[in-house]
Amino acid sequence: MARRTKEDALATRHRILDAAEQVFESQGVARTSLQQVAAEAGVTRGAIYWHFKDKAELFSAMMDRVLLPCEWAMDDAEQIEEEHPDPLSAVTALTLAPLEQLCTDGRLRRVFTIAMHFTEYTEEMSPVRTRCDDGVGRYIAEIDRLLRQAMRRGLLPAGLDSRAQATALFAMIDGLMHNWTRQPSAFALLPVARAGVQSFLRGVAQPPG
Repeated sequence: MARRTKEDALATRHRILDAAEQVFESQGVARTSLQQVAAEAGVTRGAIYWHFKDKAELFSAMMDRVLLPCEWAMDDAEQIEEEHPDPLSAVTALTLAPLEQLCTDGRLRRVFTIAMHFTEYTEEMSPVRTRCDDGVGRYIAEIDRLLRQAMRRGLLPAGLDSRAQATALFAMIDGLMHNWTRQPSAFALLPVARAGVQSFLRGVAQPPG
């Protein structure tokens, strides 16, 4: 009986989180009340407070159910480098990895869209913002490391500011994710990203003059 009760409670928690994703995406986090989430989930507001102390905790729990795009890429970074011994090829694979996951994982796409477009990062939301910033920082650092490796092998100019280039490359990827999640029908994410990354790296390898 205790096991069944625990399973029921876990199922209710997941139903609430599923409902939060739907309502947050349709009307934004700030404009959503816990009563609206409860109605979407088919539970009482008291059931929500049993699992989450407030909307910020509910939002954080929703975010915790996914790895964010940069976190996905970093989880695969070691395997990517093993499969792509050429560091510039590894950079291409690393930059495309979060976009590939975004295209194939419906929950990630929904949660990332909420985080990017439908959330005001107030003080209560700061842990999620810190998590996002940490993931981006590690991702840029890994691109920087691969670019420096390419410099040592003579694949890139010796005087290149690898950190600046890694930051600029991430800015392109971030912009593509931002625009595609806002309007997915506007362009094909992966082909556009692949062409952009390859053009970027060719430009870095052969600067004007």
